[in-house]
Amino acid sequence: MIHKVEEYVESLFNNDSTGHDWSHIQRVRRLALHIGKEEKANLLMVEIIALLHDVLDDKITTNKDKAKDEIAALLSELPLTKIHIDEILYTIENIGYKGGNGIVLDSLEGKVVQDADRLDALGAIGTARTFMYSGAKGQAMYDPQIEVRTSMSYEQYRGEKSTAINHFHEKLFLLIDTLQTEEAKKIALERHEFMKKFVDQFMKEWNEI
Repeated sequence: MIHKVEEYVESLFNNDSTGHDWSHIQRVRRLALHIGKEEKANLLMVEIIALLHDVLDDKITTNKDKAKDEIAALLSELPLTKIHIDEILYTIENIGYKGGNGIVLDSLEGKVVQDADRLDALGAIGTARTFMYSGAKGQAMYDPQIEVRTSMSYEQYRGEKSTAINHFHEKLFLLIDTLQTEEAKKIALERHEFMKKFVDQFMKEWNEI
């Protein structure tokens, strides 16, 4: 069952250059399974959701309706109940941060994968992914003329011009307070501190004479 989902997802993300590649999916899966064990979640559901969590993300998928139909067709071939399929589809459609306007998921499995995905946006790898995504989207590392946004709609979050450094203030530094499982909160502490030190050092070097 897992192998079938793996093949589908790997074919979609193997050539990604925005930081949402197959390696990201694998890291989120490992983190989610680790957190899921600690939280006593349904690990099969956790693994399937983790593998599919980016497939309906509009940063990557241009035709969400087509992608959703493909996933539904794939899941219908697996020994899953309609309740489980509906839960997987709802979760992956609503798992994203969306500029702080994301939905709080009800299921434990959804919370586990959401936390794992947000953990991969933190720390050294999260920092590297931020610059990778900004480069892929043609955004600057930093531009003092572009102010940090303190509040924004989902459309502004997606469409307005920003920078890699602004992204730390607009999203990454806020993620630690959105985590819902105790294990994820523990893992996040070191990663959060790393990012703060990185941005401090970046700004120090930027402003040096």
